[in-house]
Amino acid sequence: MPYILLLFQYHYKYPHWSVSQMKTGIATTTMASLPQTIILFLLLLGAFAQARDPFACDSKDAKTSSLPFCKVSMPIPNRVTDLLGRLTMQEKVRLLVNNAAAVPRLGIKGYEWWSEALHGVSNVGPGTKFGGAFPGATSFPQVITTAASFNATLWEAIGRVVSDEARAMYNGGAAGLTYWSPNVNIFRDPRWGRGQETPGEDPVLAGTYAASYVKGLQGNNGDRLKVAACCKHFTAYDLDNWNGVDRFHFNAKVSKQDIEDTFDVPFKMCVQDGNVASIMCSYNQVNGVPTCADPNLLKRTIRGQWNLNGYIVSDCDSVGVFYNTQHYTSTPEEAAADAIKAGLDLDCGPFLAQYTENAVTRGLLKEADVNSALANTLTVQMRLGMFDGEPSAQPFGNLGPKDVCTPAHQELALEAARQGIVLLNNRGPSLPLSHLRHRTVAVIGPNSNATVTMIGNYAGVACAYTSPLQGIGNYAKTIHQMGCADVACNDDKLFSGAINAARQADATVLVMGLDQSIEAEFRDRTGLLLPGRQQELVSKVAMASKGPTILVLMSGGPIDVSFSKNDPRIGAILWAGYPGQAGGAAIADVLYGTTNPEGKLPMTWYPQEYVSNLPMTDMAMRSSPNRNYPGRTYKFYKGPVVYPFGHGLSYTNFVHTIASAPKVVTVPLDGHRHSGNATISGKAIKVNHVRCNKLSVGLQVDVKNTGSKDGTHTMLVFSKPPAGHWAPQKQLVAFAKVHVPARSQRRVGINIHVCKFLSVVDRSGVRRIPTGVHNLHIGGVKHSLSLQPATLGVIKS
Repeated sequence: MPYILLLFQYHYKYPHWSVSQMKTGIATTTMASLPQTIILFLLLLGAFAQARDPFACDSKDAKTSSLPFCKVSMPIPNRVTDLLGRLTMQEKVRLLVNNAAAVPRLGIKGYEWWSEALHGVSNVGPGTKFGGAFPGATSFPQVITTAASFNATLWEAIGRVVSDEARAMYNGGAAGLTYWSPNVNIFRDPRWGRGQETPGEDPVLAGTYAASYVKGLQGNNGDRLKVAACCKHFTAYDLDNWNGVDRFHFNAKVSKQDIEDTFDVPFKMCVQDGNVASIMCSYNQVNGVPTCADPNLLKRTIRGQWNLNGYIVSDCDSVGVFYNTQHYTSTPEEAAADAIKAGLDLDCGPFLAQYTENAVTRGLLKEADVNSALANTLTVQMRLGMFDGEPSAQPFGNLGPKDVCTPAHQELALEAARQGIVLLNNRGPSLPLSHLRHRTVAVIGPNSNATVTMIGNYAGVACAYTSPLQGIGNYAKTIHQMGCADVACNDDKLFSGAINAARQADATVLVMGLDQSIEAEFRDRTGLLLPGRQQELVSKVAMASKGPTILVLMSGGPIDVSFSKNDPRIGAILWAGYPGQAGGAAIADVLYGTTNPEGKLPMTWYPQEYVSNLPMTDMAMRSSPNRNYPGRTYKFYKGPVVYPFGHGLSYTNFVHTIASAPKVVTVPLDGHRHSGNATISGKAIKVNHVRCNKLSVGLQVDVKNTGSKDGTHTMLVFSKPPAGHWAPQKQLVAFAKVHVPARSQRRVGINIHVCKFLSVVDRSGVRRIPTGVHNLHIGGVKHSLSLQPATLGVIKS
């Protein structure tokens, strides 16, 4: 019997182990000799012991399982209507919050809506518990790092893995099915502590990431959901705590132009292209109205214009915040009524459970409004199968501990890290390192042996870690010195050991940068330089180093490393972001050339001077010389940079040739809509007066690898619209990945949707297609494309 207990102990501690691994792990001859069938039987017993009971409609409860809302054969809207008709008002209001109460008389259990899966199943939020059969889950690179891959196929694949593990944990009673991820806010200001969670500064990149990751999470099962994703935080949310202003008090003053052109784009793509099941409104106000109480944002835009098929949830305690902190309403009942009437369906927090019933009693809200909110949340739960009885009998019901932290999942985490690492600088070149010449490597820096730092924030418990020190140790003998006790690097007590290590080694790798003590939720940065005395350590080590000095940076936000870029003793610079559980292995693979770097920066790296007099609270995107305002992001900022958006080097060289592309494209106008309206104004056509459906520009681009190493090329396509008051200096319109062996060539097809990606937004927030010449830029190649209206229509200035 003790051996059986020992087996269970190993099963729960290492659920992803195979039977042979478990037999090896238990150092007992008698145990190892147990027949494999018995071991498998015991594993099954362990899995069933952890199985989740049905959330509702349990077949063992004949009284409730026969009710119409439990009938899978009925359309979901009919089932929802039936259930709503059976609930009392007291029961309804307790379903409006994240820790939704049970309804025992109808056989419905309580449910925790709040779980997170930003880059792996997370332990942030009460809906997920690690331990027992689920000690960890695959922890992928932080989103800003994965975004640097510019690989939509990878993003969707990560989503599929995360949802496999989420479903497995749900089946085992350790997680929910509603995940409030991804974060698709624009990384507008480089100091933002949560920029690391986002796909970067470009709206098209962020929107493509959103749609791809959401598709991976939710699956392709028609209207049925594998898990329910949530794009957050809507909208114009990108300040946490800067210079005495925090997100709970901030009123983001945003123009209609910037809302349409920048802030709303990822959310619109998330809803319309990704078919996301939820949107989360943010803490801040936009132009004086809390986002969670604004019917223009929630009811008219998200649900009306974009046709959200899902629910709208508040950021946690947002309703309480706009009553208690922003003092937006006079009474809590008014706050509850305003939120629900604006289109909010679910409150992360207790507020709606406390005050909604009184709001109805006082006539501020109708019960029909409450029913509308609950219809949206209940519909999502039914799409998830939560009212279909026994989970194990449903799609994905076979997923369990064996499907978490699998070798394939962990290999994908490693591959994601490899693809996201960006080679910023390479003198000489100094990289890749040589197995023959660089046999001893000094590994130095506060992040040199990092583990938890590599997974950033909104992470869970990783399956395992490979630190940079361990990764480099797989290629060479290492001499390890921290140099600084932590990233704050407040003194030079450890400098001498680091300098001596560099003098002895064939090469030196400095792993520097930031961590969550510098940038995090509710922690915006004050500047862009390396913290404390890190810069001094880098320079002194580089001066002493016997061999090449390589600087590796871990961070979510950009860092002004002009000093190292201009230091001839620093041979190469890599940005690894927060590279996930396998980050150290990926870094080493790039350093030694096992992986040819392919990442591109998803945000601009500005000099420190950029933020010296720039308030984070100024939301304007476009530059304004009249008020000495520099503008935001590569689209509108024209000043000096440390590294530009889209920058990233390779160990080989790629050359582009446009094989075929149209020179003129006719833009067909919708004859029923443009007559009598300002269809064409300032030589730009209103998008909603164009027949947009299949209007696209097709390009064929030849990519030639002229170097001696195989490589994967990340091809970015930018458009420079015709000059005008509305237009950015350039904008990303497409991107693609292509693997090209050394000294060979591959052809890549690109399709650019004209209405979505070749349009600009005027000062009134109206999206238009500029007529005339659009210059498409791919690397160093330019192609001129003329867009012309099919008819002149009605021309007004």
